Amino acid sequence: MDLGRKLSHFSIYACFNGHRMATATVVPTLISREGRGSRRSLCTLVQNELHDVKLILLVSFKGLVISTATRSIVQKLGSAVKEVARTKGSSWWHTPHMAAASLAIAERIPLVDFVLEVRDSRIPLSSECSQLGDLLSSSRRIIVLNKIDLAKQSAMKEWTEYFNQERSLAFGVNAHNKENIREFLNFLQARARELLKTGHSGETIILMLVGIPNVGKSALANALHQVGRISTLEKGKSKHASVSPQPGETKNISSLKIASHPNIYVLDTPGILPPEIFGDELCSKLACIGAIRDCIVGKNDLAHYFLAVLNLSQEYKKWSKFSAMENVRSSIYQEEELSESSHMDKRQYATDHTQDFIVNDVRRTLFEAVSTFSGDLENDKYLEQLIEVESRMLRNAFRITQSGADGHTKFAIKLLDLCRTGRLGHYVLDDIPRIS
Repeated sequence: MDLGRKLSHFSIYACFNGHRMATATVVPTLISREGRGSRRSLCTLVQNELHDVKLILLVSFKGLVISTATRSIVQKLGSAVKEVARTKGSSWWHTPHMAAASLAIAERIPLVDFVLEVRDSRIPLSSECSQLGDLLSSSRRIIVLNKIDLAKQSAMKEWTEYFNQERSLAFGVNAHNKENIREFLNFLQARARELLKTGHSGETIILMLVGIPNVGKSALANALHQVGRISTLEKGKSKHASVSPQPGETKNISSLKIASHPNIYVLDTPGILPPEIFGDELCSKLACIGAIRDCIVGKNDLAHYFLAVLNLSQEYKKWSKFSAMENVRSSIYQEEELSESSHMDKRQYATDHTQDFIVNDVRRTLFEAVSTFSGDLENDKYLEQLIEVESRMLRNAFRITQSGADGHTKFAIKLLDLCRTGRLGHYVLDDIPRIS
């Protein structure tokens, strides 16, 4: 298979002075120039392009077969993000407020005992907080893979093992699962006791949550605080950090107590991004999980990006049962429509896209659209056709009556909400780097 058709990008990571950092994304022109070739020849090509820097290349080939159609969407999203960064045309990123937050975090790193770098489990590498750089040793950093409930479970164990092999402590959490948070708190307390045995001055341990926007730092801080108070039977008014599905909600650094004996406090910090993000694929992944506000990249293009990811995955096959149940579901829904007392309830119920019967209708629609499509999804033309068909069908599944741009935007908002809450499958968009 022609590599230019099979892959649009693959990620390059360099080990420079012992620190792994993202250095480049191979652009399609390099791949098309190579044409047919092996992994070895493609690696050699990239190494030649980056001959000025001595690198150990870690090449991560994407698990999904990404066609040129997906590449065009990725390029569009990436261009939108980079244009905002170039012109400073956002009231949210990278503002003086975010720059000040970055400086405040850097100043506090030497003063805290551990830094909990919170990442999104769906993009364990792409959600790395690049500003941490060499500001702390690996022994003081714990990588927290949050939102494991939204990621593909079979991949999470492999990711944890990967980070451990890289000599980085890693722990997967779901901030909304009390048992999981209690397990994570026990893990943190064990690390704190180990630190105290080494001659740590004082009896208080300070942790600091750091990460890009919208990875769940504040939700995690609140969960640790609540579980910690219950475990120690502490009395008094409970504190909490502000939480929002929109990135950039946290404005200040706040402190919450999460344990006693020893006393452990966690600092919740604002999400930070670098002034510029290089690489269209990285921009697209950050936008897909909501780390970059939708208004910067456009909801419609984001919805198309998610549909491309879904179409090239196997997630839709899980929803075959909804197609078989369609006749039964339709008859039940018709009976509800005939109920005289449910007129107002039905109108409200049918417009709420989070209701189970609508979610299942969306799943059925996606299953039928992908499974019956006869075109080659590695071909840009056919993938675009499928996305257009799905967009029209999903507007009906979502009960959207508006036409034109307004209807399409409403469809995009509903689709992205279901995607980001895990109701349309679980995905890990990054692949584990393989040493070449």
